[in-house]
Amino acid sequence: MNPIPNDPNPTSTLVAAPALPRPEPAFAAFIAIDWADEKHAVALQAAGHTQIERTTLEQKPEALTQWIAGLRQRFAGAKIALILEQKRGALLWALQPHEHLVLYPINPQMSAKFRQAFHPSGAKDDPLDADLQLDILLHHRARLTAWQPDEATTRQLSLLVEGRRRFVADQVRATNRLRDALKSYFPQALALVGEDLSSRMACAFLKKWPRLASVQAVKPAVLRQFYYAHHSRSAELLAERLQIQAQAQPLTTDEAILAAQSLLVQSLAQELATLHPVLARYDQQIAQLFATQADFAIWESFPGAGPALGPRLAVAWGTQRDRFADRQAMSAYSGIAPVKEASGKALWIHMRWACPKFLRQTFHEMAKCSLQRCAWALCYYRMQIERGKGHHAAIRALAFKWQRIMWRCWQDRTRYDDAKYVASLKRSASDLYARLSAAPAK
Repeated sequence: MNPIPNDPNPTSTLVAAPALPRPEPAFAAFIAIDWADEKHAVALQAAGHTQIERTTLEQKPEALTQWIAGLRQRFAGAKIALILEQKRGALLWALQPHEHLVLYPINPQMSAKFRQAFHPSGAKDDPLDADLQLDILLHHRARLTAWQPDEATTRQLSLLVEGRRRFVADQVRATNRLRDALKSYFPQALALVGEDLSSRMACAFLKKWPRLASVQAVKPAVLRQFYYAHHSRSAELLAERLQIQAQAQPLTTDEAILAAQSLLVQSLAQELATLHPVLARYDQQIAQLFATQADFAIWESFPGAGPALGPRLAVAWGTQRDRFADRQAMSAYSGIAPVKEASGKALWIHMRWACPKFLRQTFHEMAKCSLQRCAWALCYYRMQIERGKGHHAAIRALAFKWQRIMWRCWQDRTRYDDAKYVASLKRSASDLYARLSAAPAK
């Protein structure tokens, strides 16, 4: 951070003023839509009126387009406030291009809590939910945030990184199932293919030889040639694997188990093999798009970001600088900052449970990766461990610190400079700098 120009106190720093809320337009009408699979309940109240108009919409793009056009004509293109239980999805994407609609997406839990408070019997139907959402829009709009879409590159990147993460989750799930299946009848495979069961070599091996008997039926030269073809050429490792092939004993000879489990293993290996080109295409498109994103230079400069987490950081922060008014806003929204609960003399501090999990995971993973690439981050993590925090709590504390640095770089549109940050630690004579200075150089 830079000193304030002409400031008599040279130690003071420039602090960004909180962003002012966007002025609200004069709305001609207020609408709530309860989105369903086949028909959607709509509640509308025109400005200056108390009567609620209720209708339904069919689950057809043509019906929605015709309805929106009717609203534009009826209210002469004036602004209309519209609340919906979607922060991403078909309805939001369909309504987005229409500039006369000001959208207020809410979490479904909000209307669910309202329904529980005002209808303790548990009664629920779509028109009732639409009325409750309309009530939220009319009387609690000051607590809502109008949706402001980010620029197209960031929105596309957001969908890509989340889509990629789902395929990674599928890969982890299939790998865990594969490991469990092998342990049940063919545990030697874990040594024959290595720990990474999702690798191309592991998938090819298990599709070809799903049983110990099938491996032992081939000549050692054939097995050696297979490993060579998959770039596994360590003489020591090859000798070890060939020894396993020659001396291994089956865990079970029950044909019922062998037949069923070997089919499962082949199927899972095939599933994992099909994920390789999918992830490769995602990685390629993400890399190309990330390179064109407005803040690419900022996020690729952070240690531990890399080709996977750099784009996720770009998506997390976006390009709208007034979205997070201060350093604490992102920490609270992402779930990295803890929550304090106080009642009487009781005080309880715990991690946030209600937060975007993918977002929190992004900062958690980035902080973890920074341990291998940033000396002060590793020192700070060890300080937290010595203070009695567990591993994940220490990682969250480090992520909290990274978020404060990121916010400043994001606001100033500058790359992260590790030497500059360490120099600031030295100026402030922090305990972290003392530990960093005492740590052995790497």
